[in-house]
Amino acid sequence: MREVVDGVFELRVGYVNVHLVVTDDGLVLVDTGLPGRSPLIERALGRIQRSLGEVTTILVTHHHADHVGNLADLRRRTGARAIAHAADAVWITGHSTPTQPAGRLAKLAERLIGKPEPTKVDQLITVDGAEPLPGFTALHTPGHTRGHVSYLLDRSGGVLFAGDAAASRRGRITGPPGVPADPARAGRSLARLAELEFDHAVFGHGKTVSGKAVAAFRKAVFG
Repeated sequence: MREVVDGVFELRVGYVNVHLVVTDDGLVLVDTGLPGRSPLIERALGRIQRSLGEVTTILVTHHHADHVGNLADLRRRTGARAIAHAADAVWITGHSTPTQPAGRLAKLAERLIGKPEPTKVDQLITVDGAEPLPGFTALHTPGHTRGHVSYLLDRSGGVLFAGDAAASRRGRITGPPGVPADPARAGRSLARLAELEFDHAVFGHGKTVSGKAVAAFRKAVFG
């Protein structure tokens, strides 16, 4: 686990990043990584002299398995509140299932990655620009999923937790990794992020971009 901005840490869990924010009211996790990796997160916390018992809130960017893989276990072990957008919460709780049988690729991915255990969502985001926690603004950035949320932290000139609304590659910003559920909405969400102000951006996939990071988003959108 490495500190990427003051009090903001990043942990690589397989091919996805999990983020931790130190606040006055405890630790906030942004996403939880691939299923079965709770021990890895616990050990990483220990290396920075922190513990799972200090985690009070888990902010979820979206319902995909590589982002909510340990949500149920961490909620159970920490008592933390899980916060997610209402449109994705039905997948996290297990109340929604695919309307079509999973294809061969999806089945293979589930065997390789694992299937997240359904769990309760304690607080639903229903309004764009909501403040789920002091200092955090929830930005509804649909496209990758219907209920995808990015979070903007009011610290160090602004820290954007882009989730999978964007990715970074060699310092450049790209659209969502993989195939978005709605490419047109994904493009509009990326453009919306480019209209904000923030100095740092962290991603579910890709390295941190620091130093007027929004400029990289504007270059990706406007050229």
